[in-house]
Amino acid sequence: MRMVDIIEKKRNRQELTTEEINFFIKGYTDGTIPDYQASALLMAIYFQNMNDRERADLTMAMVESGDKINLSKINGIKVDKHSTGGVGDTTTLVLGPLVAAVGVPVAKMSGRGLGHTGGTIDKLESITGFHVEISTEEFIKLVNENKIAVVGQSGNLTPADKKLYALRDVTATVNSIPLIASSIMSKKIAAGADAIVLDVKTGAGAFMKTIQDAEELARAMVQIGNKVGRETMAIISDMSQPLGYAIGNSLEVKEAIDTLKGHGPKDLTELCLTLGSQMVYLSKQAKTIDDARKMLEEVITNGKALDKFKQFIASQGGDPSIVDDPEKLPKANYVVELPAQQTGWIEEIVADEIGTAAMILGAGRLTKESMIDLAVGIVLHKKVGDKVEKGDSLLTIHANKENIEEVKTLLYNNIKISPNEITQPPLIHEIIGE
Repeated sequence: MRMVDIIEKKRNRQELTTEEINFFIKGYTDGTIPDYQASALLMAIYFQNMNDRERADLTMAMVESGDKINLSKINGIKVDKHSTGGVGDTTTLVLGPLVAAVGVPVAKMSGRGLGHTGGTIDKLESITGFHVEISTEEFIKLVNENKIAVVGQSGNLTPADKKLYALRDVTATVNSIPLIASSIMSKKIAAGADAIVLDVKTGAGAFMKTIQDAEELARAMVQIGNKVGRETMAIISDMSQPLGYAIGNSLEVKEAIDTLKGHGPKDLTELCLTLGSQMVYLSKQAKTIDDARKMLEEVITNGKALDKFKQFIASQGGDPSIVDDPEKLPKANYVVELPAQQTGWIEEIVADEIGTAAMILGAGRLTKESMIDLAVGIVLHKKVGDKVEKGDSLLTIHANKENIEEVKTLLYNNIKISPNEITQPPLIHEIIGE
């Protein structure tokens, strides 16, 4: 088998066999296939696409390229959730304890963030003492006992994906549905998930800017999951404005606590109930999605979801008293209001630029080596469609530096106020099942 023949075949719009895909992934991972030939095949895939079977084979070849996490000692069906990312995406902090409170095992492997704010681990480390450096044995024990644990990503998962992603980044082949879908799904499958729920974002703060592109990616990932024996569901949710109100690590932990208490932002609450219902349904803990949602609403109302969050924090060395007293979380030295410069309705809050403002404050990482300031960030007071009077606070800036004029300018430039009434955008555009 020769790599040049595989490149030529895909260039000519022909279907690659399972053996050819495995040959490519194995050879590129072990270094026997050079970058220039891998680049040529990636570009051929970018232009000529892949069918459902090829996408599933590419995914599983990447899964087989490295370690696979064995979660078989954890009781029950393990359902993983993946979000394609956004600004103020606090869902994991809420979803974990929420679905664990109804008996669904949440065995979560998370990374650190690169971008607007920290990843799930960074946010959780806003809590004094909380740590994710636990052994596999301890991780499994905690999930079996408490139904929830979070551990840092470790091991040599999907090395083929790591190499291919780096190559795609420098060959203008990142934005390809089969390559994105197989990259995401390979990591979820290698991490030991039995079933997968996907939150595919669309809008200004999302990777997929249009609903059509988001739908194509969601359907591709659902088809891959179901084809390789992992029940998979997806939703397409709006990220044209930040999710919830808080953008910043300790600020998002506080918002997660509010949400678990039943008085969080409407959009964050709705998204968590929608995703959580799918997770509970796929874990076979409820007969229907509607039944699953009622179970989740009940554990918010009766306080069990909040109790589960406390138990989760304590079991990994954190101080659970922050749930009752969020003032113990890291706080910024300067708290500054940003007043509206005119009366009207909020027309646009450009999500990715608001995220950039939070990153400039120190809430996120520009590079992997950047240090995160867990206390800083932004808390919105208005969302698209809200009425605002001149002088009202649009948002609060939490900063640890006195001069934040650059941040203020960036925020003003990306929050647009209209003299005309504006309709609120839908949060969930579509739900995609099998």
